[in-house]
Amino acid sequence: MKFEDKDFLWGAASSAAQIEGAYDIDGKSLTVADLIPYIKLKNKKDLSEIRSLGKEDFLDGLNPNSTKTYPKRLGNDFYNRYKEDIKLMKDAGMNIYRLSVSWARIFPNGDEEVPNEAGLAFYERVFKECRKQNMEIMVTLSHFDFPYPILEKYNGLLNRKVIEMFVKYAKTLIERFSKYVKYWLPFNELNICLMHTHIGLGFFSEKTNNHMDIIRKSFQGLHHLFIVQAEIIKFAKKYPDIKVGCMVSDMTTYSYDCNPINVLNNLKQEQIRKWFFFDVMVRGEYPRYSKRFFKENNIEFTIAEGDMELLKNNPIDFISFSYYQTHTTSVTENVGQSQGNLIDGGINPYLKQTEWGWQIDPVGLRYELNQLWDRYQLPLFISENGIGAIEKLDKNMTVEDDYRIEYYREHFLQINEAIKDGVNVFGYTMWTSIDLVSGSTSEFDKRYGIVYVDYDDYHNGTGDRFLKKSYHWFKEFMRTKELK
Repeated sequence: MKFEDKDFLWGAASSAAQIEGAYDIDGKSLTVADLIPYIKLKNKKDLSEIRSLGKEDFLDGLNPNSTKTYPKRLGNDFYNRYKEDIKLMKDAGMNIYRLSVSWARIFPNGDEEVPNEAGLAFYERVFKECRKQNMEIMVTLSHFDFPYPILEKYNGLLNRKVIEMFVKYAKTLIERFSKYVKYWLPFNELNICLMHTHIGLGFFSEKTNNHMDIIRKSFQGLHHLFIVQAEIIKFAKKYPDIKVGCMVSDMTTYSYDCNPINVLNNLKQEQIRKWFFFDVMVRGEYPRYSKRFFKENNIEFTIAEGDMELLKNNPIDFISFSYYQTHTTSVTENVGQSQGNLIDGGINPYLKQTEWGWQIDPVGLRYELNQLWDRYQLPLFISENGIGAIEKLDKNMTVEDDYRIEYYREHFLQINEAIKDGVNVFGYTMWTSIDLVSGSTSEFDKRYGIVYVDYDDYHNGTGDRFLKKSYHWFKEFMRTKELK
């Protein structure tokens, strides 16, 4: 089958915290990601030990004598090997690279008067290399790596001062790099912030058995996040060639059965976990269903004068989202739980799972693309999609990852079907091209790339890159656009 759209953008995505390394080079401060320790899982489908980490566990990372391993400080050495990695992407036929900038490299403490020139110079080298390879660039400004000094001194986005700091950071990058970067995303998977405040909103949550306590507190930070995004969009209007979108973690769920009680419950869950975020950023107002949710759960937050006008007048230009899996929901049945991208959900008996319990649902991607297009009529971009697996190089110095080829082929087929459905989806960046440190588990051995990197969970290895079978498959697909 031939892929329909000849102008479609194909590429890869990554985050600074998971690839760069060089955590203490050229003035960079520690980020919250740098404080996340590696924990060897006894059961890959049980992340409870990781999710139970508290403030004291993260702060142990400030101890120079800590014996723990911190993989995100080392990444895959992109800081020194970016030219090689970008060339590998280009040689595979990719024409866009979605990456993030580390705020801690530009304003290490968040509140400096002037930016760190060494950090700006590094990203300028990276962007120039991408443009040299004729690749478009999509930049995420904050990808789960708030500078630790902002958590320590300001308590993150709970503090309105951080709005000014983030907007200053964004303006600095747009002014400097608008000639290279066309697409901008202020925050990564911003709906994750209600569950994981330290990476999403820049403050540590107190341990509690009632997660609603955290959510109540988080909505103030989330409101400030929406204001940051609107301020960035307002500023970006000075640059007619750039577009500012959003990046939301797709949380598509299905009712476990056709019991109307479960169908209604599923609707309510999707409203709060997914549609709420899009509705605010597209329509510029808090949706009617959220008013009841706020009232019934005693959620109150301060809205300053002018905030709602700012949101209303500065909607996003396009929608991007990550898509890894779907779940089921039920209140009448005892449905087993399946893992996911920082969240869990009910098992779907019709779907296969990865080694980490992530349910694979290519058809769900077409379903979600249709839903988003029908609801918002904004251009769509799939900013993350991929499969992690334990892999070792074979005697031919490659990986026979047929499961990854099948995964991508089936998802590409469904994107093609969505385009035939009349959906305006203009691009896709896989997660990811080059093996990196896992965001959820901080493992290196949980490999997502179509290029193998010779590092293990403890950063043993040469760091050399080796092409997997999936790399050659993708390169051939890019040449022919045939989905074989």
